[in-house]
Amino acid sequence: MKCFDVVVIGSSAGGLATALTGKSAYPEKSFLVVTKNEQTLVPCGIPYIFGSLPSSDKDIMPVKAKFDAAGIEMLVGQVSSIERENKVCCLSSGEKIGYDKLVIATGSNPVVPKWLSGATLPGVFTVPKDKNYLDALDEYLQKCDKIVVLGAGFIGLEISDELCKKGKDVTLVEKLDTVLPLAFDEDIANKVEELLVSRGVKVATGKTVKSIAKKDGKATGVVMEDGSVLDADAVILSIGYRPDVTLADSAKLGVNELGFISVDEYMRTSDKSIFAVGDCAAKHNFITRKSIGTMLASIAASEGRTAGLNLFGLSSLKTFNGAISIFSSALGEYGFGVAGLTEKFAKEEEIDFVVGSFEGLDKHPGTLPDTKKQYVKLVVARNSGLILGGAVYGGISSGEFTNVLGFIIQNKMTVYSLMISQIGTHPLLTDSPIGYPLVKAAATVISKLKKKRGI
Repeated sequence: MKCFDVVVIGSSAGGLATALTGKSAYPEKSFLVVTKNEQTLVPCGIPYIFGSLPSSDKDIMPVKAKFDAAGIEMLVGQVSSIERENKVCCLSSGEKIGYDKLVIATGSNPVVPKWLSGATLPGVFTVPKDKNYLDALDEYLQKCDKIVVLGAGFIGLEISDELCKKGKDVTLVEKLDTVLPLAFDEDIANKVEELLVSRGVKVATGKTVKSIAKKDGKATGVVMEDGSVLDADAVILSIGYRPDVTLADSAKLGVNELGFISVDEYMRTSDKSIFAVGDCAAKHNFITRKSIGTMLASIAASEGRTAGLNLFGLSSLKTFNGAISIFSSALGEYGFGVAGLTEKFAKEEEIDFVVGSFEGLDKHPGTLPDTKKQYVKLVVARNSGLILGGAVYGGISSGEFTNVLGFIIQNKMTVYSLMISQIGTHPLLTDSPIGYPLVKAAATVISKLKKKRGI
């Protein structure tokens, strides 16, 4: 039986980050990554294999090359069980592998709701991180004219846009009142919906699906709650993911109330020799400290780096202190993102807050070619001026703008410190230093705070 200092189960964002960071931090240790798939997809790139990319072959992470360069071994196989008392992983092939430290990075699987009659019919698909499945889906969709996508989260939104770009008749259905309902407040969500419609996607928000229509044993559309039918040659379910905790359950590791593997701030499970990262691992909100079900590759990578640094020695300076929940996406020449608490979520949590917003430009002067308006919004604690959240809608630079918001929130900046921050501006890259949208939004908040206090 082969033995390794560290065995990582899974090669996507969380597993990849853990192995590379761990090997860098502990170069003398031996590492093995066990992965079910020889080729690992870039998770966030999956929607684009249906349009912008010619095939899934262009969405492959070179994990084997990265592992080889770092001195990490990789094994294609499936871990079927964990013998904690013996520190052994049992593979479905019958092989056993010993470990000192084990990292579970098994990810998540698409939700197929049991209440949805017809969800397993031919012609109904999910969006897993499985290259063979997605290749078959892509081939099937090429023969389709009408497609209905259920669920207007990021994946549903992006796949709908990509298929529409290829000339498909696409309808995106969402039971809540806006697209991206769990990520954005209505001000940004409505802008995104208008943009999506202008690009040719039919959007049906506030609509409840009853069942999948069928004929001759095959899906032919979607039956709505009001009895109307949306005809379709294919139906794509994009209504969420569930953590894959099968191994953790069988090994009797703790699972939280939302069904994720319980971990501490070092990403350790109830067994201190076993870590968990990525979609399968439990998360709490950075600000409210409540358990959340957010699943993002960016969070998985951060958790992986945290686990990798703490494998053989804990440091309170190297902890994962909660998910900020940073989301961003793009449609054509427009980008949008959010970080931290939305206004809607802050209200639900009964936080006393102030909102400030400003619409500027992403270049200066505004007469430069391809200049886009840039709308920025901040959610700020009233009593302290602490920035709790923010959102942006504008040009493609909105992606990195969103990351700036994330850094601001994670480092607990206030609107006052933001107001006096030094920024670098350039006519082709940003608005002017006088009209920089982020600072102007902060000024709007400060003005409201002064009025409230009678200053």
